[in-house]
Amino acid sequence: EVGKNPIDHLKECLTGCHLVLVPAGVPRKPGMTRDDLFKTNAGIAKGIVEACAAYCPDAVLGMIVNPVNSVVPAMAELYKKKGLDPMKIVGITTLDVVRANKFVGEIAGKNPNYINVPVIGGHAGTTIMPVFSQDKVAKTIDAEKIPDLDKHVQNAGTDVVEAKGGKGSATLSMAYAGARFGKSVLAGLSGRKRVECAYCKSDVTDLPYFAQKVVLGEGGITKVLPLGELNEYETKRLEEAKAQLKGEIETGLKYAESETLASPAA
Repeated sequence: EVGKNPIDHLKECLTGCHLVLVPAGVPRKPGMTRDDLFKTNAGIAKGIVEACAAYCPDAVLGMIVNPVNSVVPAMAELYKKKGLDPMKIVGITTLDVVRANKFVGEIAGKNPNYINVPVIGGHAGTTIMPVFSQDKVAKTIDAEKIPDLDKHVQNAGTDVVEAKGGKGSATLSMAYAGARFGKSVLAGLSGRKRVECAYCKSDVTDLPYFAQKVVLGEGGITKVLPLGELNEYETKRLEEAKAQLKGEIETGLKYAESETLASPAA
């Protein structure tokens, strides 16, 4: 029921879960900043995360709650405060990878299923950084086309918001991306390792949270992989992405400082 506390209603639903996908929150509307969005959606995410902490504390939580760049640090730090593993809180950025693969496929006339462009950084605007040089098809694209292609991947979400005229954001493509990530988590949990890009607590850069390739195995993320080699354009873009991401992470950390996860009412 709307307005009721998830923790009081989700015991039966969440007990025994190994993976919880959380596509919660309100979508972005035209003209709305991600900070406006954070204020509303952090509270919604916290309700679900609180219930998971109580009833399935070892489950992997796949967060599809925008703004992911701030919500994931906020929830992971709340998990840590509660004595739980912050690596269980994972931001699903698979949609950025799916889009990069699709757009490269269109330009190169190749099947996107055989293209695998890592997308690092974060999950909004300039923080979305496709590493085209690390894919065998993408790296054949003319260097002068890359900045526009980069922008196309960054702005794809906003393009959908505008095309729908305020009636929602990307839904089917997000469902596809969430399902792909979920399948990889489940494969990992059952002993078949998978590699996907994801946004999580990370030490591959000087920022405490980052999206990069991770190994999904038993228990969820078993390893955060290094960024690998970047070309000159990508090295410059990395600095730009980090500058933007830094403030968005801080928004989440600040939220976590003033909040705690409640326990179920006895």
